[in-house]
Amino acid sequence: MTNHFELFGLAPAFALEAEGLERAYREIQSRVHPDRFARAGDAERRASLQWTTRVNEAYRTLRNPVQRAKHILELHGVDVAFETNTAMPAEFLMQQMELRERLEEASGRRDPKGLESLRAGLRAEKRVLEESIADRIDAAKDYAGAAGLVRKLMFLDKLDAEIDLAYETIE
Repeated sequence: MTNHFELFGLAPAFALEAEGLERAYREIQSRVHPDRFARAGDAERRASLQWTTRVNEAYRTLRNPVQRAKHILELHGVDVAFETNTAMPAEFLMQQMELRERLEEASGRRDPKGLESLRAGLRAEKRVLEESIADRIDAAKDYAGAAGLVRKLMFLDKLDAEIDLAYETIE
């Protein structure tokens, strides 16, 4: 198997049918799960553990939009360079600063409604961005062009995680 999509028998596409992935995952897990090999020899148990690890990693990757996009881009020779390429359009960076200020304010006021409002807007923006990524990858096959959109989605995911942390601190 050369990629996660092949492992699950799925076409490599950003717009992925979640139910199909779930079904394929459960089916493979039922065949390779270590419990099925409890009485088998050491080599078979080890192989089962290795397969289970690979299947779980592939499943986590394909379920996560950022990781799925990154995997597709890598399959097409595009390095998204998340760690080294942080250049983003100035307008996007300004928007990120404003969103972070709103997060700090809502968190400082211990305002769950402010956090929820911020999250609702963020999730809507993520959906639009994911649709753009799907268009760029699946329809246009513009993998290099999709990389900048994927980096933007990473920024939004990070902010979403920070909202989770803010909820934890005010509860």
